[in-house]
Amino acid sequence: MAVPAEPNASMQEYYQLQAALLKTTLILTGITFGSVWIFYSLNTALNYLIGACTGVVYLRMLARNVAQLGRERNKLGSARLALLIGVIVLAAQLNELQIMPIFLGFLTYKAAVIFYMLRTTILPDSN
Repeated sequence: MAVPAEPNASMQEYYQLQAALLKTTLILTGITFGSVWIFYSLNTALNYLIGACTGVVYLRMLARNVAQLGRERNKLGSARLALLIGVIVLAAQLNELQIMPIFLGFLTYKAAVIFYMLRTTILPDSN
């Protein structure tokens, strides 16, 4: 079965969703990084940033896997979870890294998903 050269309308909408989620994640990361730096310390903020960057990479890997569903793959893999596990294990081994800020930073992409869902539910014409 040949894959069409141009993405159809639903894939265009999916790519727009990906871009919106990435943009929201980066904005939330910047705001949270600054807040953590002000209220805690630069070290804690940098640990948060490590987790947030891991979350962005995880989100990109998940988006790529979802885009391949039905064309190249039949189910989602779980290899991207190794990314989080690797960062947490690294944080547990190194005294300079803190597990909790890294884990909370990783969850920033989930906050972006919730924010996007609330925005599109409350203001459906805002896209």
